[in-house]
Amino acid sequence: MFEDKTLICKDCGNEFIFTAGEQEFYAEKGFENEPSRCKECRENRKRGGNRGERETFEATCAQCGGIARLPFRPREDGRPVYCSDCFARQKENG
Repeated sequence: MFEDKTLICKDCGNEFIFTAGEQEFYAEKGFENEPSRCKECRENRKRGGNRGERETFEATCAQCGGIARLPFRPREDGRPVYCSDCFARQKENG
């Protein structure tokens, strides 16, 4: 019923085989989409590789006046933003 298929990995661009056995497994589990990554890229993705650099934003720390590096764009509504050290102290003091 199933035959091996050659697919192209969307991450590395290399060809990989979607075996008949894998297709049968996908069908049994009700998966509708074929895999889009080769085994190596799937494993790399699971380990957290290939995520690239996260965009960071800078703001002035509301407590010490130093530079706060943030993984999000700070709001412009006047909410205080803290650097890592001051944020940790805030958390410790409740």
